[in-house]
Amino acid sequence: MRDQPLRRPISVAEHRARVAALVERTPVVRLPLTDCLGLVLAEDLVSPISLPPFDNSAMDGYAVRAADLAGADQDNPVELPVAEDIPAGRTDLVPLEAGTAHRIMTGAPLPPGADAVIQVELTDGGTERVRLFRAVAQNSNVRRAASDVAAGDRVLVAGTALGAAQLGLAAAIGRTELPVRRRPRVLVLSTGSELVEPGQPLLPGQIYESNGTMLAAAVRAAGGEAELLRFVPDEVAAFHAALEPRLAHVDLVLTSGGVSAGAYEVVKDALADRGVTFTKVAVQPGGPQGAGRYQGVPVITLPGNPVSSLVSFELFVRPALLAALGHERVDRPRVRATLSQGITSPAGRTQYRRGVYDPASGRVVTPVGGPGSHLLSAMALANCLIEVPEEVTELAEGDEVAVLVLAD
Repeated sequence: MRDQPLRRPISVAEHRARVAALVERTPVVRLPLTDCLGLVLAEDLVSPISLPPFDNSAMDGYAVRAADLAGADQDNPVELPVAEDIPAGRTDLVPLEAGTAHRIMTGAPLPPGADAVIQVELTDGGTERVRLFRAVAQNSNVRRAASDVAAGDRVLVAGTALGAAQLGLAAAIGRTELPVRRRPRVLVLSTGSELVEPGQPLLPGQIYESNGTMLAAAVRAAGGEAELLRFVPDEVAAFHAALEPRLAHVDLVLTSGGVSAGAYEVVKDALADRGVTFTKVAVQPGGPQGAGRYQGVPVITLPGNPVSSLVSFELFVRPALLAALGHERVDRPRVRATLSQGITSPAGRTQYRRGVYDPASGRVVTPVGGPGSHLLSAMALANCLIEVPEEVTELAEGDEVAVLVLAD
């Protein structure tokens, strides 16, 4: 059953809030460190050990007693017997006696009795006896135990986004897995009887399907898992037959196309009055939108024009997916920039024009392409969205605008 005629457009903020309310945080799971990149730590991480766990050398060189090198210089080197070799990983430590040196490698444990390391470049590199050409202070080139982390320290707090450094720290304190929010499972459903798989010949009236590939990639870039279901024809029965067997296995259904006011709008025909509300948002591109639950599963419906679809994902879906993962910062960076040329915008709608932002040139932003929602090549060139408020209809060269930076 088709919904009632569209009421007044709602604002971008209103629709964003509707979508955000639909997508809940995902459950906490424990995953191997290798699977945690880009996810969010669900619990505080406390170190069971100190880092470093023992005093160790910061240099390849010789472990010494600083007092034994007093007065040493290039003209008056100190010569000491080399009593031991200490490679990294050696566990049986022999105490350093006064008047001797132990050859030591970076990361190797400092022997008892030593209080400094002199780097090999300040010596003659001897293996049985070594000449040392400079005095050193106590603690020189020594990494003391717990100088980085003490046992019992909270090293990462819940809500931390896990990048390379955070995962390296987790490994360094002995963790093999971490509690994280599970990646949202998103079914990306692309409708349209006119769609053809890329690589196949096109007949008159057909186009290659691109939204599914594009939105699935956007879901993955936001940290989700995407299942792509393409080529759903414009028939309500076929739509339901494709959708319903998959509902039990996904956290979100994301559709593109079939939501406008014309005939053959299959998504609207299939889901209106069944838990999904269709509305007009005061935005360009991407006015027709839908959101709700179908058989208990959140559904977000995007328009079919490719730029409308991707801009809508950026405005409404990406923040919701990041919040579901536990991210505290879900918005793209927002900066102020100066327009390199004038643009116009329709009254009563917030416009998002594609642009190239160049902070190195004095924070200048250059629009690319026009406002048309089919101009995918311009979207591919853009690294930002230029936001024009709904009350503004014209901006001149040199005017300052808000810019949403898309580059990660």
